[in-house]
Amino acid sequence: MNAKPRRDMNPEYMWDLTPIFKSADAWRKAFDEADSAVKALSDIPGTLVFDAEHLADGLNRINRASQLAEKVYDYAFLCKSGDNSNPEYQEMEARAISLLVALETATAFVNPEILQIPKEMLDIWMEREELKPYRHMIDDVTRSRSHTLDAHCERLLAMLGDAAQTPGNTFDMFESVDMQLPSIKNEAGETVPLTHGSFTVYRESRDERVRREAFEAYFGAYGQFINTLASIYGGSVKMNCFYADARKFSDACEAALFNNNVPVGLYDMLIDTIHEALPTMRDYLALRKDALGLKELHLSDLYCPMVEDVEFEMPYATARRLVKEALKPLGEEYQALLDRAFSEKWIDVYENQGKSTGAFSMGVYGVHPYVMLNYTGKLDDAFTLAHELGHAMHSYFSDREQDYANHDYRIFVAEVASTVNEVLLTRYLLKTETDPMRRAYALNHFLEGFRTTVFRQTLFAEFERKAHALYQSGTPLTAQTLNGIYRELNGLYYDGAVNDAFADVEWARIPHFYNAFYVYQYATGFSSAVTIADGILESGDAKHYLKFLTTGGSDYPIEELKIAGVDLTRPDAVRHAMAAFKGTLDELKGLLEK
Repeated sequence: MNAKPRRDMNPEYMWDLTPIFKSADAWRKAFDEADSAVKALSDIPGTLVFDAEHLADGLNRINRASQLAEKVYDYAFLCKSGDNSNPEYQEMEARAISLLVALETATAFVNPEILQIPKEMLDIWMEREELKPYRHMIDDVTRSRSHTLDAHCERLLAMLGDAAQTPGNTFDMFESVDMQLPSIKNEAGETVPLTHGSFTVYRESRDERVRREAFEAYFGAYGQFINTLASIYGGSVKMNCFYADARKFSDACEAALFNNNVPVGLYDMLIDTIHEALPTMRDYLALRKDALGLKELHLSDLYCPMVEDVEFEMPYATARRLVKEALKPLGEEYQALLDRAFSEKWIDVYENQGKSTGAFSMGVYGVHPYVMLNYTGKLDDAFTLAHELGHAMHSYFSDREQDYANHDYRIFVAEVASTVNEVLLTRYLLKTETDPMRRAYALNHFLEGFRTTVFRQTLFAEFERKAHALYQSGTPLTAQTLNGIYRELNGLYYDGAVNDAFADVEWARIPHFYNAFYVYQYATGFSSAVTIADGILESGDAKHYLKFLTTGGSDYPIEELKIAGVDLTRPDAVRHAMAAFKGTLDELKGLLEK
């Protein structure tokens, strides 16, 4: 069924953006106010070093301008996400992005200027009440003292920021616009076009031929341009290493992790701990091979569900009830907030023409979070609803409890709350579902979460580590070199499956690699969430987790997670997750044997 134009959609299932701005005219007035506030920051440089009053006043003005600009951007982004074809929304978002760039440029002086203040004097100033909201921020700035350049150099690096996006932007344009994908034959033998979206459907096909043909055609399209893609990615690696050198880090990994105050040892510990669990992955691959009835398991067979399609229809009203029941262990206040999200139209539910694909949550400080879905009525959509509401509640609690300077939680913990909700939903289904096939379906879904979010993302993390290390050692990042790294890792992580040559180029299609050393956080976040959710269900007490949700960006993410009972500087949480993976695998194996 073709999607309707947005104007024809039922407003009952569309988000209500009027709490942000009543109208586009109100947005334009707010834009002008934010634009003026950003331009007025020009008289602050040079004043922060005068005394505590000037420092507090300057930071207050910057934060006010930032809050105004962010709200303007949030509204424009949400409007455009609902209908990307609307030229008014396109213009609004473009103007809002330009405003954020102007804000970033106007505030590039802040960190270098704070670092000009003698440490002893700054320590005295920070005892003042008016600087209390900025204590963590300023601690973070002073932590970066040895990696911050003078104001002129910082401005040059900020100006370079736009050009530094070229590799990622080039990849996006190549993949989304210029790249032509071939056709394949579907299960009925009909010739059908392959797209980025349909590839994810065909790779799950019950027909082994269709799966393999989809993989060979899709990866083959990247393989035709593999030297170009190697050059693009190599350029991104070079920029990462340039920034690391300019800021006096030992390598690009340390530079990327520094922002979250994450030690490189944690990154390497994750890889080592997942290596410990690879024998269980081999058991998983063996079960997958048997469940699918294959003589050989190929990499193109990793996405086909091990369990035959099960009747698990999930209308939106049913999903709402299911998610609420599953999240009862999080307490009455959490339940009341879920009711608000549904009744106050925080959620845009169904697909329409021009609407962005996928799903996301966006917090709007001073208002409430918003959630975008493209709901189709499947069990996976219920998991997506739970996931995005986890993000939304994290934003809600942090925005409510923290001032603007400290409200925004970091990417490192961003996937924890969302995945806690998914784990609680899985555990609830397994507790209440008696039909063996439906239980097997839920177990398979949980296992795929482990495989794709922990194992696969750790493989990606290891690829990034090796690629950057090779470049820094003087090895050119040619297509042959990058393919070789990826082939070696496929052989390690998927030992027991045929290491198909067509998969050597998969690295070339991963957009996250243009945001270096990012993907490991999916694995640490998933592992943390499994540990937290299991702890809540075992103890019946969610108060420490709910406290964690209120912390926003008021501390470093590793310290915030300790409030919820997870210490990622130790391998315990990842090992707990791997034990849960093994337990789930054993249960599914028992069910399938019956």
